[in-house]
Amino acid sequence: MSKQYTIRCVPDSIDQALRRLAQHESKSINTVAVEALARGLELDAATIEHSDLDSLVGSWQEDSAFDEAVADFERIDDEAVQ
Repeated sequence: MSKQYTIRCVPDSIDQALRRLAQHESKSINTVAVEALARGLELDAATIEHSDLDSLVGSWQEDSAFDEAVADFERIDDEAVQ
């Protein structure tokens, strides 16, 4: 299970670097901070497991009303893409 930390007294230079990297890589500050910690501790950041969506695995059920409601999202509006 993932743990949650509060880190205080973060130097401005680290804050700015994390924010810059997060924006550049289109990631959250939390993600780049965890990746930076993993690199600093010589751990593979790829081994970080996320389980927050586990309860949804295998829960999809076919629903014709839902399919009908979202059918318009599959249609391409030729005028809008020109």
